[in-house]
Amino acid sequence: MTATGFETLLGGVADAVVATARERPAVLAAGLLALLTVSWTASWRLTRGVVTIAHEGGHALVAVLAGRGLGGIRLHADSSGVTTSVGHAGGVGLVLTFLGGYPAPAALGLGGALLVGTGRTAAFLWLAVALLVATLTQVRNAFGVVSVLATGTVVGAVAWWGGPALQAGFAAALVWFLLFGGLRSVRELQRGRRRVPVRFGGESDADALARLTGVPGGMWAALFWLLATVAVITGAWVLVGRIA
Repeated sequence: MTATGFETLLGGVADAVVATARERPAVLAAGLLALLTVSWTASWRLTRGVVTIAHEGGHALVAVLAGRGLGGIRLHADSSGVTTSVGHAGGVGLVLTFLGGYPAPAALGLGGALLVGTGRTAAFLWLAVALLVATLTQVRNAFGVVSVLATGTVVGAVAWWGGPALQAGFAAALVWFLLFGGLRSVRELQRGRRRVPVRFGGESDADALARLTGVPGGMWAALFWLLATVAVITGAWVLVGRIA
């Protein structure tokens, strides 16, 4: 890209941000709030359980779509989680199941951006509630039940009682949070693999995929990075660049 082309791109981005700030300030404010929440370690520790729910839900959904039996989901107070599936101890189905976790929050955030960006905020909120109810039926521990119920109650309350402005702001914040949170979770995966390759007696998704496929875990982590980054850029373009 030439210098002139880069300046044109920056100018277009700046114009889009200014237009969004003027016409839909809630979208931009929600993005800044979500970014601060994800970036600040204290707030991230309190909220990252939402990303874990999406992560484990991704494993569970892909396992079912791949034809594997679903053993259940367990969510823990340290924001970790485990999804167990039943089937062959190898093969494409298991690979896809392990592959479905880290991209799930970003994919949900991107889908939400498409709905919110086209004015279907309520549809996104009710879709989130439906996914949380489906996840709840598979949770197998008390903390996980409380965590999913609490999240679903908040989203459901906004969807049912919230006015248009509250729904728009909340939905935008949730979308941004899923996008940024999906990216931070991949960063934590890479940092955890460098420090302690095997934690809590189990493998990371990247290491499990390396064991199943022979492709190095670092390459799987890089794939997760790529997918999360593309989701953030695309979601931001939908929410900021296309909203008028």
